[in-house]
Amino acid sequence: MLEELQRDGRLPATELAERVGLSPTPCLRRLRQLEDDGVISGYTAVVDPQKLDLSIVAYIELKLDQRSEADTAAFREAVLAEPAIIECYALTGTIDYLLKVAVRDLEEFSELTMQKLLRYPGVRSITSGLMLQVLKQQRGYPVLPPASARTG
Repeated sequence: MLEELQRDGRLPATELAERVGLSPTPCLRRLRQLEDDGVISGYTAVVDPQKLDLSIVAYIELKLDQRSEADTAAFREAVLAEPAIIECYALTGTIDYLLKVAVRDLEEFSELTMQKLLRYPGVRSITSGLMLQVLKQQRGYPVLPPASARTG
């Protein structure tokens, strides 16, 4: 069920039921349970950034000074307020955060990095890479058997 919904979240319940081998009522009941349990946290449309005139998509590795909790909190607030940052992950290892950004052109990218990100509280350095080509873009997650079902 999850695999089918990750491919197409707009499937009518009757078609979903048919694809997973259930009648519509039990299928809808399982779907609602997945939503209630938080396994499915929402539905969204997949948008082509080119159609929105966002021709530059980049990944930015960011290192912080780790000065204070206040700086870290202010950094997070700045990230959440910036519309060009479409994803942000805190990481282990040599970098602190990985950002995915989308902007119209190199001028906007330059402004974002030099006039905004480098001025965020606690930011020590950034390294960026522009996305040239998408080789694989999987929108869903693999649906694996529960850990209790695995043998090892």
